[in-house]
Amino acid sequence: MNRDTSIPVDSDAPAEVLHAGKWLTLKQRGRWEFVERNNPQGAVIIVAVTPDDRVLFVEQYRVPILKFTIEMPAGLIGDAGHADDDSVAAAARRELIEETGWTCERVVPLHSGPSSAGMSTEMIHFVRALDLRKIGAGGGDTTEDIVVHAIPRAQASTWLRSMSEQGYSIDPKLFAGLWFLEHA
Repeated sequence: MNRDTSIPVDSDAPAEVLHAGKWLTLKQRGRWEFVERNNPQGAVIIVAVTPDDRVLFVEQYRVPILKFTIEMPAGLIGDAGHADDDSVAAAARRELIEETGWTCERVVPLHSGPSSAGMSTEMIHFVRALDLRKIGAGGGDTTEDIVVHAIPRAQASTWLRSMSEQGYSIDPKLFAGLWFLEHA
């Protein structure tokens, strides 16, 4: 299959700012509208398994979709109150503790890529947190109300299906995290 790999015409057009918010900027390039994160470092998703082989998931209400979701622990790199030099590993450790109450000895990169290439410039970084140790309650910072779920790895798929049937939105990225857990 021969494919024209030249850059599409719209790609070299300057991006016009349609609206700039605190965290996101809506832009247009040619006919294409997209969102740019104002923190260029992106986000980290943490694949974490406790010493007794339980996968850590978090439950929280997400205003944009008006639903409770089940996700893997995650957060922005260089989030509010953290310097721009915040690394993927530092953000992963911070978010793991903040959201779940667990810390880890090591953070191993798994994969990086766009969260939604047709809509956003945001890059997400999957990492594996290793050698976990419980040090707190978790639950998020003062702006969050997170419930932590530690589900036996062998029962994760069944539990997720059950939560979906109960009306929770299941973040599809967590299935990538589960795949990395078994294949990386």
